[in-house]
Amino acid sequence: MIAAENIDAAVAFVEIGALVLLLAILARLAGRFGITAIPLYLIAGLAVGEGGFAKINVSEDFISIGAEIGVLLLLLALGLQYSQDELQTGLRTGMQASVVNFVLNALPGFAFGLLLGWEPLAAVLLGGITWATSAGIVSKVLADLGRLGNRETPPVLNMLVVEDLSMAIYLPIVAALIVGGSLLATSINVAIALGLVTIILLSALRYGQHFSALLVGGSDEALLLSIFATTLLVAGIAQQLDVSGAIGAFLVGLAVSGPAARRAAALISPLRDLFAATFFLFFSFQIDPADLTGAIVPAVILAIIGIGTKFATGWYTASRAGVGQAGRARAGVLIIPRGEFSIVIAALGSELVDGPELGALAATYVLITAIVGPLATKFSDRIPLPSGMRRRAATTASAS
Repeated sequence: MIAAENIDAAVAFVEIGALVLLLAILARLAGRFGITAIPLYLIAGLAVGEGGFAKINVSEDFISIGAEIGVLLLLLALGLQYSQDELQTGLRTGMQASVVNFVLNALPGFAFGLLLGWEPLAAVLLGGITWATSAGIVSKVLADLGRLGNRETPPVLNMLVVEDLSMAIYLPIVAALIVGGSLLATSINVAIALGLVTIILLSALRYGQHFSALLVGGSDEALLLSIFATTLLVAGIAQQLDVSGAIGAFLVGLAVSGPAARRAAALISPLRDLFAATFFLFFSFQIDPADLTGAIVPAVILAIIGIGTKFATGWYTASRAGVGQAGRARAGVLIIPRGEFSIVIAALGSELVDGPELGALAATYVLITAIVGPLATKFSDRIPLPSGMRRRAATTASAS
């Protein structure tokens, strides 16, 4: 019996090791081309998952738990990026641009879902998928290209702060609606979800410094374990109350500030990269590549619309801050990628009647935008502008 268990464990180790090695190769390949590895992880999941040409029979329970932790760490790391001052500034200055962002990006996705003949709830989820910029990809691209100090960057990040906080409201609502039940039960679930998010957010703003002060003392090991434990506990409690655990993790990140946040971000980063790669792999692991054939045409159409609307959003956001034409173009292409939030939203709807179609469309859509966005950002200064625009951009740049 023990020998059999050892053999099973050995096989599992080999399979998991092979998967992680594959992810490492893909991450290195993405780095060589200067793009995010997310599209490559999604493609790998299709190749080794349901209907793939090299299916690996690794324990789905293990991969599933790893993927869930990956979501939590992604959103925790995102929350850690925002200081309380940045959060308050974002709420104060990014609200108007965020309304434009919602109108231009969420409503077309919702309308597109209805045109496909989907049920309204699936269409609402598609609206969320087209609305949510991948803050993870955006932050990585800014760091890789050395554009954190650009004039267009602060207004874009302020808009994304509000978008991320909007997700903290959107996800609990749709999660409660998916659970369903009577109108009264659904209303109670929504109220509980929003109440919990509000309590955590206000606590983060009011008591975040005290929480950070408790964490900052002690060794790196103690800090890592404390942050990780708190994230799992808050996420678990949130999910028990039908609130997305990912939002709980995001709010934990917001609650940590100052030196504690900087240390925690550095310590969490390797874990986040490992488990986040598992999350993206597992998402497409569950999709049969045959299902993507029917999603290619609508995904391409939706991506063309989404690229145009995000470009317009970024252009508008930068223009309100007095940024020149070239900077507006950089802001427009910067926010094209969809990623972690879009995949989380699609995963929420996996049990709906239109869930398989939603997942296939979301995977294809994320693939397209996650490739186009970083590449367009890398070469954004070569985007041809009319001669009048170029002269005004040069004048603005020299004046600043």
